[in-house]
Amino acid sequence: MLEITELTIYILEKVIHEVAPELLNVYNIREDESEEQQIKTGQLHENRILGIMLKFYLEGKKKVTTREVELEYKKFYKDIARSTVSTYLNILKKEGTLSKERNGRLVYYIFSEKPPEDISSFWFTRLFCVDPAYFYRAIYFSSLYSIADIIIRKHLKKGNFDETVECFRYLTGIIILFILKNRSSKCILCQFGKQERYLDLLEEINSAIKDRTDVLPSELQDLLLEKYAEIPNFGGYHFEDNNKEIEMIEELTRLANQYKKDMEYQTMVLNRRINTRVSEKVKEDNKQISSF
Repeated sequence: MLEITELTIYILEKVIHEVAPELLNVYNIREDESEEQQIKTGQLHENRILGIMLKFYLEGKKKVTTREVELEYKKFYKDIARSTVSTYLNILKKEGTLSKERNGRLVYYIFSEKPPEDISSFWFTRLFCVDPAYFYRAIYFSSLYSIADIIIRKHLKKGNFDETVECFRYLTGIIILFILKNRSSKCILCQFGKQERYLDLLEEINSAIKDRTDVLPSELQDLLLEKYAEIPNFGGYHFEDNNKEIEMIEELTRLANQYKKDMEYQTMVLNRRINTRVSEKVKEDNKQISSF
């Protein structure tokens, strides 16, 4: 289980800076109208706590203490007292959403039923804040990006090592952008959020993705978007155990080899676009200077 720390967040932001620097200052925006206006705060806390419980559940951690929820809460949201966390955990227990299990002095909270799958995003976001699950997934893939050379050295069966490392990084970078897209598309539906802000964010993310994927084969894009970048509740790969994780990494390594030429061409197209935009900006700046 990869813990969310200042270091892992730093690695994620370093990867985003390398992959799509235009998103670095906006990728994690969250604006909750309920929090700003102090309305429906009880429902908001329940939604967030269930989102944290979901993140732990997807990691394979089925039983969670109040302390663990409290520590995780402050990583994603404004800090609240442990007594507040405890209050809402007990409310969720009384409602039947969670159940309790004691082990000596420790009290664990557990989902009474398995979190829903194949449910519409609208209804899912009524129950769960998706931020913890999606950002955990993004952090996980940023860790793979950062150790791509180690992974390829271990799993590459044929092909050029350096080229495969670069392609593996390109794939994991695109997966992270798709994760951000999937997250923001759910946030648009959240009853507590500012819909227009998330629509703007999704537009920015889609623009960054288009620049980096528009000449890649559609079957590759669909696989990355729907399986690697999506959480299991919406059909994404679930790789909580070592065997499934190894299978997933080996498939990514194979894809890096299989679509190497496509990614090389996409990189060339992207570099041309960047150079053209820089050139146009310089011309525009010079024009403004000469007008004074």
